[in-house]
Amino acid sequence: MFETALGTSIAFTAPHRLATKAGFDILEAGGTAVEAMVAAAAQIAVVYPHMNSIGGDGFWLIKKMDQSPVAISACGPAAQQATPEWYKKNGYESFLPTRGPLAALTVPGTISGWKLALALDNPKRAVPLNELLSAAVERAKNGVAVTKNQHETLASKKQELVSVSGFKDFYLDKGHEPEVGSKLLQTKLGETLEHLGRAGLDDFYTGEMGKIHGEFLSNAGSPLKLSDFERFKAEWQQPLSISTSVGQIFNLRPPTQGMSSLAILGIYDRIKKDNCDDFDFVHRLVEATKQAFITRNLELGDPANMRVSAERLISDSYLDNCASKISDNRAMDWPEVAKKGDTIWMGAVDDEGTVVSFIQSIFWEFGSGVICPETGVLFQNRGAGFSLSPGPNCLAPGRKPFHTLNPAMAIMNDGRIVSYGTMGGEGQPQTQAAIFSRYAFHGVDLQRSISAPRWLLGKTWGDDTTSLKLERSFDFDLVQKLSSAGHDTELVSANNSLMGHAGAVVSHPDGRVEAASDARSDGIALAG
Repeated sequence: MFETALGTSIAFTAPHRLATKAGFDILEAGGTAVEAMVAAAAQIAVVYPHMNSIGGDGFWLIKKMDQSPVAISACGPAAQQATPEWYKKNGYESFLPTRGPLAALTVPGTISGWKLALALDNPKRAVPLNELLSAAVERAKNGVAVTKNQHETLASKKQELVSVSGFKDFYLDKGHEPEVGSKLLQTKLGETLEHLGRAGLDDFYTGEMGKIHGEFLSNAGSPLKLSDFERFKAEWQQPLSISTSVGQIFNLRPPTQGMSSLAILGIYDRIKKDNCDDFDFVHRLVEATKQAFITRNLELGDPANMRVSAERLISDSYLDNCASKISDNRAMDWPEVAKKGDTIWMGAVDDEGTVVSFIQSIFWEFGSGVICPETGVLFQNRGAGFSLSPGPNCLAPGRKPFHTLNPAMAIMNDGRIVSYGTMGGEGQPQTQAAIFSRYAFHGVDLQRSISAPRWLLGKTWGDDTTSLKLERSFDFDLVQKLSSAGHDTELVSANNSLMGHAGAVVSHPDGRVEAASDARSDGIALAG
């Protein structure tokens, strides 16, 4: 069993130990939490390619000492020629493709987010960009051991991906998934990161790298062109937030599902009981999830096309109304439409008290499967989340798709700053709710809050069932009580990756720090 990592000034957690090390090394050398996160973001793209890539999107929450949190939205829009009519001409009338060049239809935004985060950072403590990327360059060129998680993901998804031109050349071994512990070399990706370290991050969009990717994608059949890359820039935002009995909680605005993560906790705060991890705890959080997801599925999309503001969807009156619909002892009928997603979340605290919550994703496992042979960059399939039917998430040029990504943060009433999150698409808000409720509402130890059994309502990771999935480590009497209350329960193995790869860091008012990682991942938490 993992234990909470404790320290006096700095902390880092990530779902892969090498990403944690890359970030923590920067912190130990005097770098900031933002710089550490850029180093880890590059490293995690190398060591966890099934979950994220520099060809994907990213979101940030950054809280500096004595300042309000700020958010960075680094999600790219749809290509200018990506219209329902264009896809109809290419044989898609009712749904968008999920793999291949036609699925790579949004600009990858995460690199622009790195640049903006560094620009908002402390200029007096700047670590050169090439140094921030050096650990990732070294691992890409010299190899990294294939994890059990990557091996299992490839085994289950290779039939979808093997037909995507070039994919097997990068991530399969003679058509088969590489064995656990075998060496994965990504020389081209290493050269690309090395080039960005010299040329600067803007080069990914407006320089040599942008031209290479624009030409490659266009020739491959994607609607993306160089002009789409050139016009994109990440943007900083004021995050969404709600006030609860324990403090103020923050998350990202649409097109992310940050609203639903906040709503679950706001609803639960209104109906919670004293005990944790019993029937009332799980039942009430699951029912709060249903209320939040109904709203999410009806209303969320590109904020420019939403019918109501995100603030209204997390207002006191709205959350009061949702809470009033929940029965103490009966489950509401389900399902609603589920959202997929594959992602990584990482958290950091530096010696100035800056706290970061960061998430980076390619949507499905290995994204679109499209890899540029010249650069080794794997492109996301986030655009597959668009609809071809009228509504707030309908495909249109320049529109941003619905995002499952949502890094979270809280400022507690006692002064603690909590940065937390997970991967897992549909499961992200549910896992956030479980770990934050345990830690903040019920006083459970940080590591125990993550390690304790979890649940998942609905589909994720390509699973076909919409049941309430419960890890077998839950008490069987609790499972029976949930079933008797009308929940469609299904047992899955303990420490199951379906439940996400969660993590958290905490900065205390006296300068102490904590960090926790998830046994369901390949990660580790470090503090010093």
